[in-house]
Amino acid sequence: AFTRLLGYVRHFHPSDESAAADWNRLAVDGVRAVEDAANPADLARRLEDFFRQVAPTVRVFLTGQQPPLPSELTPAPGETSLKIVSWYHKGFGQQAAQQSAYSAYKSERVRKDAPGGHIAEKTPDPQKPFIAELGGGVTCLVPLALYADAKGTLPHGAAGGNSKEATFVKYSGNDRTTRLADVMLAWNILEHFYPYFDVVKTDWSRALTDALTSAAKDPDEQAFLKTLQRLVVQLHDGHGGVYHPLDSWSYSAPVIFAWIEGRVIITDVASEGGNGLQPGDLVLAIDGLPAAEALAEKEGLVSGATPQWRHYQALFRLRLGAFYSELKLDVLSRAGETRSVVLRRTIDSQNMREARPPTMNEIKPGIFYLDLDRITDEDFQSALPQLEKAKGIIFDLRGYPRVSPVIISHLIDSPVQSARWLVPIVTVPNHQPPLDYDTSGRWTLRPIAPRLKGKLIFLTDGRAISAAESYLGIVEAYKLAQIVGEPTAGTNGNVNPFSLPGNYSVSWTGMKVLKNDGSQHHGIGIQPTVPVSRTIRGVTERRDEQLERAVALVSQESGSTIIIRHLWAGSGPRAQLCGFAALTMRSQSRSVSLSKTNASR
Repeated sequence: AFTRLLGYVRHFHPSDESAAADWNRLAVDGVRAVEDAANPADLARRLEDFFRQVAPTVRVFLTGQQPPLPSELTPAPGETSLKIVSWYHKGFGQQAAQQSAYSAYKSERVRKDAPGGHIAEKTPDPQKPFIAELGGGVTCLVPLALYADAKGTLPHGAAGGNSKEATFVKYSGNDRTTRLADVMLAWNILEHFYPYFDVVKTDWSRALTDALTSAAKDPDEQAFLKTLQRLVVQLHDGHGGVYHPLDSWSYSAPVIFAWIEGRVIITDVASEGGNGLQPGDLVLAIDGLPAAEALAEKEGLVSGATPQWRHYQALFRLRLGAFYSELKLDVLSRAGETRSVVLRRTIDSQNMREARPPTMNEIKPGIFYLDLDRITDEDFQSALPQLEKAKGIIFDLRGYPRVSPVIISHLIDSPVQSARWLVPIVTVPNHQPPLDYDTSGRWTLRPIAPRLKGKLIFLTDGRAISAAESYLGIVEAYKLAQIVGEPTAGTNGNVNPFSLPGNYSVSWTGMKVLKNDGSQHHGIGIQPTVPVSRTIRGVTERRDEQLERAVALVSQESGSTIIIRHLWAGSGPRAQLCGFAALTMRSQSRSVSLSKTNASR
């Protein structure tokens, strides 16, 4: 009951006192004030008494026994200079970080003239408050608009008592009250501002009960971190996450895992510290747990809109940890040998990357490869003279782009638009009507010379999220290129992080994104036009099957069979990799297959 009322007052009651309050402190103090209420009547009294300091017109009462409206919601006779004040949220923007001119999110109290108490059209009415059951046998009445005079909202309260600068308390997740308050603060922000509850269909009320119960029992701040992570998992949001300094992701073991053919497979091994592991080795157990079980345990703390994103994130986190910490693996080698190895996490997590061709590379005469995960705008501009003459260009977007969307401008003859970006306009609680959106942030990209006219292909997979999906969404909508690989992460829209007492931070998606045609993107993502999945055999042979298919598509001519050789140096600590692959090409009703060849052939 306290949680729900906390959100209604903080985000929607427009008093001066509420706008100036230190809500971290109020949440912690409120837990202590109401938790041991003896019965519904006692709970109603405690709630109303506690919130009177910031919301004197809020009423809490036994369900079914609604009191009369507070007199302050009726204008006094003869008042001619009154205004009506209410909250206008463009997403969640009540933290200082969101007040930047560059933020997509902004919360403000708006004032509209109401001379003599006259209410203009489309202006909220103070005498029509929000009423909702809170649970525990009590109901609240919360005005969403207030009258204000020259001195401020009515009734006037004591100035300064709840100022945001009033506290110097250091909060900790080791404190039970702080943990409960954190759940309440986080749950409410997401309850009122997360834009995807219409498609994820989670039981968010049950998520609150579970999180409060867990927070009450957690032994320390580390355990509570997992409680918050499990809460955010219920959003099914690829941007969702909870972070704390205790959770170290700084160092990686010298291996990369992937989920291939329903198994955990080693796909890359660093040149040092790999203890003889090879790409294609099957992981049987991780730190004593069967590999599938260890993966499922990690996925339980990963928020994602699609299975491919959850797999990728969980496998990424399995290899990370504190410097020099151990990772124990039981593996089955390509030769059928089962053995146990101990690896040390000594590589900066940003430096342990999969083997790919050089960032910009002419992999066959006239066919260029560009890794958008690594190139910059300067790199792209320097390559334009060659790309303009290219027979084909393969853009690798299996990750997150560093290059700006200007790259799309060189692929088009007329202006294009990005997917539909919708920042929710929130003026009432619980996603109730009226529902509206700010759509002003949508990209419009115009052609820039030179126009790249070679055959274009984009590579992608479940790692491609957010900005990568913005790029690919344009490619998909305007059919600018074939898309080769696997479905993307299915999460787009600006992230809107917030902080909680105890040094916890929460990330989540604050903006709804629909595809160009208005259809759902969240949980669906961008689907490849040419599906190609990795295979264990391909990994074992150190082949990039998705890139091979892309090269074949660019190179193919009717009825031809093409053998592709690719050679590259792995980035970071990996040794050079060299692979030879033969591709099967189909022409009308016939197909020709070539087995793996050797260098001499």
